[in-house]
This record gives sequence, structure tokens and C-alpha cells, in this order.
Amino acid sequence: MLRMIPVPGVFLAGVVVFVVVLWDAFEAIILPRRVTRKFRLARFYYIFTWRSWKLYANLISSGKTRETFLGFYGPISLLFLIGVWAIGLVIAFGMMQYGAGSAVNLSGTNSSLYTDLYLSGTTFFTLGLGDVVPRSGIARFLVVTESGFGFGFLAAVIGYLPFIYGAFGNRESNIVLLDARAGTPPTAGELLRRHSYPRGKEALRELFKEWEHWSAELLESHLSYPVLAYFRSQHDNQSWIGSLTAILDACALTITGIEGACAKQAELTFAIARHAVADLCQIFGAAPRSPETDRLPPEILHKMRVKLAEHGMALTETHESEKKLLELRHMYEPYVYALAVHLSQSLPPWIPDHNSKDNWQTTAWAKSVSPAEKDAISLVHDDHF
Repeated sequence: MLRMIPVPGVFLAGVVVFVVVLWDAFEAIILPRRVTRKFRLARFYYIFTWRSWKLYANLISSGKTRETFLGFYGPISLLFLIGVWAIGLVIAFGMMQYGAGSAVNLSGTNSSLYTDLYLSGTTFFTLGLGDVVPRSGIARFLVVTESGFGFGFLAAVIGYLPFIYGAFGNRESNIVLLDARAGTPPTAGELLRRHSYPRGKEALRELFKEWEHWSAELLESHLSYPVLAYFRSQHDNQSWIGSLTAILDACALTITGIEGACAKQAELTFAIARHAVADLCQIFGAAPRSPETDRLPPEILHKMRVKLAEHGMALTETHESEKKLLELRHMYEPYVYALAVHLSQSLPPWIPDHNSKDNWQTTAWAKSVSPAEKDAISLVHDDHF
């Protein structure tokens, strides 16, 4: 049955929905740059869903279960966002078909907006059932156009998902490597202590250089694809924001008071790492704010000085060095704290807890090894703060 009563308002509304959804998907998937425009579909989507997800997570009493629940958000939100785009395009073409007069052939019932949405859905997902057939020229044009966009959308998603997970894997590799170098969770004091061996300062310089490149890659990937920030690490006591904070802490200590410990490389790493956290705060609308409690009170700083001095990593203890350290901390701590609050993650301390163990020392297989092997594992890093 043919109904040729165009509704220009509905057609134009469909065009608007189509442009909004298509442009938003283009900016999120294809455009490799930071998008600062406030009115974005994906932006509103993540603001609403992340706030709701955190609200439900805060109702979970178990910390481990809550962290697992939060860890689901990144992958699930990405899949649902793709679904939102797909549904938006289906609705847009359905509205355009209806606005053009519902020029379709079907049997047994009258055409309606539902029929046009059904035709749009079967066309977008390339079902080709044939029970609803376009008759007019514009209806045929819309069907052909939608089928092309449906195919292109599928191809874009196929290319998008592997890239996201590839970038996630690259980010996590250095975080895992930091486990044996700085403890779990990583801390600046433990990182410096474990590099107090002969030629350890050269190894520390190489580590800072690696994290300079890592921070640049983080800045590029997370600004272009902010959803990566919501992907959490495999272990509950590790995170990209916690690891980056530990590196910034270590750089600040190295710059202000460890003689002969690659201060220049520490400055370069500090600069790009601070750049990364500052720009990410802008992306997520997380206003910088100082931590509620001092992360490095005088007693902790004194304890760290004593321990590092015992291992040949003496920190300069002057009024100027302490003032410089405080200035450097003020340059990044408000940003990392704002990101940690936004992402429901915690910042690492400056020195490890006395009873903390590295993740590799607490894996399940260790329960079945011999007592001698357990003793060997426990002796590797048993010199704690």
C-alpha cells in the first residue's frame, strides 16, 4: 500500500539526527585529535552513564567486588555507545522515510512510522527480508544510502575495537613491568630504593626515558580516545593513574635532591607526564583540586630520607630543596587527584606499606611450591621501608 503524504518537518528532523550521530561517530572513531566541543552525543553519554555506574558502585560494600564492577564499565560502555550510534542512524533514516511519504510496498497493513523504522533497521543491518519494499525514487535512494552507511559503520567498528584494545595493551605493559621495579602499588620511595644498586642510577635514567615515551603515548591515545581511561588494569592494586603518579613523585624527588641521579631526564619525564594529566583533566572536566590529606607529611618524608640514605640514595635536605619539591608537587598533585576522584581510583603513597608484597610474589601458584622456593621468593624484596 502506498501513502504519499510527505511530512517535511519529520524529514528534516531525521536529517538533523543523522548528521549529529554521524558526526559524533566520525569524531570518536576516525578523527585522531582532541575534540573540545561541549555539545557532543558521546560526551553526554559518558557523563550520564559513568555517574550512574559510580552511584551503583558506591552501594557495593565489598571493595574487591566494587572494583570488579567498575572494571566492567569501560568495555560495556564502548559496546553500548556503538549501539547508540547504530540505533540513532536507524531512527534517522526511518524518520526520513516517513517524512518523505512512506513510499513503500507492503501487504496486510497500512504503512506507518513503525514500518519505516522496520525498513530502516533491516536495511542498516543488511537483512534484506523483502517484505517492505521502497517504491518512490527518494525512498530507493534512502535505502541504498543507508545500506552503504551500514556497511561502512560495520567496517569502522571492526577497525576501531582492535585499535582500542591494542592501545590498552600497550598502556598496561609498562604498568606490569613497574611491579618489580617499584612495588605494588608502585611508590616513589620503593622505586628509588630498588635502584640503589651499582649502576642503578643509569637504569633509573632508562626507566624515566621509557616513561617519558609512555606518557606521550598515553597523552595521544587517551586524548583521541578518552574511553581508554575507563579501562582498568588487571589487578585491583594497579592503575595507570597510580603508576603515573608514582613516576611523577619519583621525578620530583630526583630533580630536587638525589645527586648524580639523572635529574635532566627526570625533568623531561616530569614535563610530559604533567602535560598528560593536565590535558586529561580538561577532557573529563575534572577541575584540579588538592588532595584532602597531605600525601607526603614531614614524618613520611623523614622516614624516606633515612631509608634511602641507608641505600646510598641520600636526598638533599635543605630549605631550598624542600621548597622546590613542594612547588613540583603543586604542579601535578591537584590534577592526578582530580583524575583519581573522577575515575574512582586511589593514588599511591610515597612509601609502601610495611607488609605489602609485589603481585608476582602473591600469585596462586605460589601456594603449591616448596617451602624453599617460598623462602627464596620472600627474600627478593624483603627489605621494606
